[in-house]
Amino acid sequence: MVSPALEGLARSHAGRVKLVKVNVDEAPALARRCEARSIPTLLLMRDGDVVARQIGAAPESALRRWLDEALVASPSG
Repeated sequence: MVSPALEGLARSHAGRVKLVKVNVDEAPALARRCEARSIPTLLLMRDGDVVARQIGAAPESALRRWLDEALVASPSG
């Protein structure tokens, strides 16, 4: 399960990221708009644009690396 790892990352990156979970069964239009075809699909968005995407479950260490690299690659303006 990815949720506990994501919650931990949200706490450790407080002030830099906001964790938002979407139930694709309850919000199919949003899932289509974000092109979420697999579960889980993780998106890092800035100003409404997707700047990084992770598809599928991964261990916390891999998610941390993905998030940190994405944050470095797209610093806030």
